[in-house]
Amino acid sequence: MVGEVFTLVLMAFALGMDAFSVGLGMGMYKLRLKKIFHIGITIGLFHVWMPLVGLIAGKFLSEKFGTFATFIGGLLLIVLGVQMVWSTLKKGEEKVITPAGFGLLVFALSVSLDSFSVGLTLGIYGAKTIMVLLCFGIVATVQTWAGLLLGRKVQGWLGTYSEALGGAILLAFGLKLLAPFW
Repeated sequence: MVGEVFTLVLMAFALGMDAFSVGLGMGMYKLRLKKIFHIGITIGLFHVWMPLVGLIAGKFLSEKFGTFATFIGGLLLIVLGVQMVWSTLKKGEEKVITPAGFGLLVFALSVSLDSFSVGLTLGIYGAKTIMVLLCFGIVATVQTWAGLLLGRKVQGWLGTYSEALGGAILLAFGLKLLAPFW
């Protein structure tokens, strides 16, 4: 139980790194604390909704395809991890999304899409739904708040490295899932 919670919190931390890094940049807009609170809650809700949909799909797949689905789940985590690290390396294409209205929804969706794939993997693996959703939602909310608040104080260089760290963690979990197939 403790090991599973630790693993889920670590995965949630990895998934929340993109929310943290984008929040770090957005925090430089000098947002009001009320707006920071609202943004964090929105991101947290998306980090609950997206993995829930993934978990449901993953449980369905695991019942139908068993071991093959676990293999696919491991590959998904590896691809996500590599993609996060790769996006860190190819700097220059900074997208500016204002954290209000439609821009906030686009921001929330963009930083939580990887949660769907990880939810899919965890559903295949048979993780406990409530623990996954609580860990992902709480950690993403806190990381978003931390990024936004820290962004008010520092420059954006830290965000790039945090996304690479998150990608490396997802890559490691994907390799762990694939280890039995070697």
